[in-house]
Amino acid sequence: MKTDTMIKQEGFQALKAKLDSVELERFIVLINREKFDYTKWRKNLFEDMTIDQIADKASNYSENN
Repeated sequence: MKTDTMIKQEGFQALKAKLDSVELERFIVLINREKFDYTKWRKNLFEDMTIDQIADKASNYSENN
């Protein structure tokens, strides 16, 4: 099991692969500024999709990553 520190380090590495240092800082500021409830967001994430659509998206993602 990964520690919190390891997860944060890997997250920053992933962000650095896509964003320059200024964009990375802006991203962190934006996330900290917003009142984001992951549980509520997750609850509604797939509400308009059938189980087959979700499975297809998961399969496509798995094949492409």
